Amino acid sequence: MNITASMTLKLIPESLRSQPVFLCIDDTMVPKFGKKFDNVSLLFDHAAHNGSNYLNGHCFVSLMLCVPVWRNQRIVYLAVPLGYRMWNKELSKLGLAASMIRQVMPVFLSKKNVIVLCDSWYAKKDLVCVVDEYANLDIICNARYDSVIYDLAPQPTGKKGRPAKHGNRLSPDNDFTLSDEKVGEYYIGARRVLTNLFGQREVYAYVTASEKMKGSRRLFFSTIFPHQLQIFCAWQEKAPLNQTGSSRMEFIPMLCYCFRWNIEVSYYEQKTFWSLCSYMVRSQKGIEMLVNLINVAYCAMKILPYQEKEFSKYRGESVQEFRFALSMQIRQQIFYANLLQNIETGIKSSAYIKVLQRLVKQCCGCFNNYK
Repeated sequence: MNITASMTLKLIPESLRSQPVFLCIDDTMVPKFGKKFDNVSLLFDHAAHNGSNYLNGHCFVSLMLCVPVWRNQRIVYLAVPLGYRMWNKELSKLGLAASMIRQVMPVFLSKKNVIVLCDSWYAKKDLVCVVDEYANLDIICNARYDSVIYDLAPQPTGKKGRPAKHGNRLSPDNDFTLSDEKVGEYYIGARRVLTNLFGQREVYAYVTASEKMKGSRRLFFSTIFPHQLQIFCAWQEKAPLNQTGSSRMEFIPMLCYCFRWNIEVSYYEQKTFWSLCSYMVRSQKGIEMLVNLINVAYCAMKILPYQEKEFSKYRGESVQEFRFALSMQIRQQIFYANLLQNIETGIKSSAYIKVLQRLVKQCCGCFNNYK
């Protein structure tokens, strides 16, 4: 993972070195029909389409790195999955995610802002405690809607007794003022709060709603404040981040959460086009090696267009399009190499030349008739 992360960081242009990078954490299920694989078990999957919420298979925790690059004079975040770890019930998924972050963090010591993005399942103390271990590491996460949040502690009154550690308990429904207009697809409210999840550390809490007066709301936490986040909003490729004016600066950390969706896209591509679910080895070590080997090939197709100018035209194409184009070039090279190796004698070479001349004449004749 560290080598892939180092190679990906080198793709960041000098003009974008000050921009934040994002580490996305999530897990994915791989259904298997067999019962003799290591660590195969019955797993709950809310997205299962087999008529049940449970499937027999494996669960993998993965880490993805998103770095800023230039494309068509706009800033886009290139998403590169760093690796997979199989969950084996000896260590929780939260513990696996925390260990993966600790493993790659030495690569990011020179970065100013490294931000972890995760959904509400990973917003637990076993993972968020990693943020306190590194000065340049922060987290933006979705949280359970019923998470306990408090107002900031009031100023000391000078009276006897222990000062209050926090203010009154806040409600996402009643204590957040939503924006007058939608920011992207949602109305957003924000304020500084204290929460049991982060102890005495002040964090920014965001509440989003698709309808201002009704409908459900979602709760998010950010340990990084808007004034601490240096990001070139006007140069971003996608809205609403590129539409952020001075009145919306407070919502920038919330808008950065959209980069987490890249990990879902990579799951879909690797499962559909890269045979991520087709392994037949049984041991955990063999499965992890094969899955990560597939991931390395996928990463190579992501990185290569930014490393080599000859492939720069594929930067805006899908990974599958680039893989197909590259494979066609390799096949042509192999065909020509074998052709030259088989021409050993003058008799053979003259026969090949006659065949090629005949083909050229036929092609020219077809072209003239077409004209």
